[in-house]
Amino acid sequence: MTHHVLVAYHSHAGHTARIARTIMETIVAEGHACDMMDMMEAVREGVDWARYDIVIVGSPIVYGVYNKIVWEFCSLYKNEIESRPNSFFNVTVVARTPEKATPEGNRYLQKFVKRSPWKPRDLKCFAGKVDYPHWNLFERTMIRLIMRITNGPTDSAVPIDYTDYNDVKAYARHCLQLDKLQARRSPRR
Repeated sequence: MTHHVLVAYHSHAGHTARIARTIMETIVAEGHACDMMDMMEAVREGVDWARYDIVIVGSPIVYGVYNKIVWEFCSLYKNEIESRPNSFFNVTVVARTPEKATPEGNRYLQKFVKRSPWKPRDLKCFAGKVDYPHWNLFERTMIRLIMRITNGPTDSAVPIDYTDYNDVKAYARHCLQLDKLQARRSPRR
């Protein structure tokens, strides 16, 4: 069975878009159809939900919060997402440590699940990117302060991408099985 997957994402500085693109490319390489859509576009322009049978939603954590467009997207399309096999992934630099790279150990993901009107059936955390050279002075200063507190990298001349792209590809392949996995957990209505 071939699937048509929607990867709806929000990206603050482009890194989550790169992860979403890797997911899309992996799904297409597996012989399925896949579209990427920025959540802002989805909210403003709408989504042709009839095209999709699996939905993947992804967002970064920026200064400990999700962008308001993420909440708007999840609220607006709650019913459409929940009526299909679905998964949510977040991208955060705190997931660079193994204990914070799991859905259970990632407090930002746990807060999302509690607060979101849509309750994802599947969850994933990806480690993000520390991109000092491309951040403005305020962002560099704030992130360096956070990194000092959390024993992270503080050399502002060097970008560090903590994302494991093999894990991203494995997640994409996992999402192609969501219809089978989620059907076993709870029968479709």
